[in-house]
Amino acid sequence: MSVSGTSNHPLDRPIWSALTTRQQALAEGGARALRYPTAISPFADLVDMSPESFAALGAMMSGSEIAVLFTPDAVTAPDEFKILLAETGEQMIGTPAESSIRSVDIVTLGTADVPEMMALTELTKPGPFGARTHELGTFLGIRVDGQLVAMTGERMKPANYTEMTAVCVHPDHRGRGYAQVLLGAVARQIVARGEIPFLHVFSNNISAIALYRRQGMEIRRRLHVTVLQKQT
Repeated sequence: MSVSGTSNHPLDRPIWSALTTRQQALAEGGARALRYPTAISPFADLVDMSPESFAALGAMMSGSEIAVLFTPDAVTAPDEFKILLAETGEQMIGTPAESSIRSVDIVTLGTADVPEMMALTELTKPGPFGARTHELGTFLGIRVDGQLVAMTGERMKPANYTEMTAVCVHPDHRGRGYAQVLLGAVARQIVARGEIPFLHVFSNNISAIALYRRQGMEIRRRLHVTVLQKQT
């Protein structure tokens, strides 16, 4: 299947779209395979599913590096790769409703906050988060008694869409509405720039999908999430 396939919608191949539009400056690779720098994100995509494109991807990968693909169709990889994960995810689109909590301040997170951001994502497992992931866009957080307890930010930026990501709340601070507040705040910034918010969530994460629906988002389509690693 070519990257154009039957649809040219940028969200059908969000990684490829992002790396060939607004995040083109970050793209590593060439005409057949593209990826983000590994310290930023393990996301990659192929222009098509041909052996030549997989070979181009493999040529960029070394050691135990992984490549995470978001594609419309299931991925069948050549023998040089092993598939570490093959799941489906729901792509949801829309502007989450704004909400606020009295006495809770939202802070903008930066380089100095990276150790805490990585610790929170390691604890809550919202998806890949590296030492330079915060460079992809604005990340907002909530601190309680000085501790970072909740976070959400921006990741892929295909065409005029911006993905919301790293929606995570410390287990000791859940049920207080922090995720809703941060989603609303990040979405507000995205919309103010004339862009459209979207996000990805694993299909089996029923509680998160329900939360996003309550916030006013809707499922646009299902994508296949594939994690590849080269055979050693």
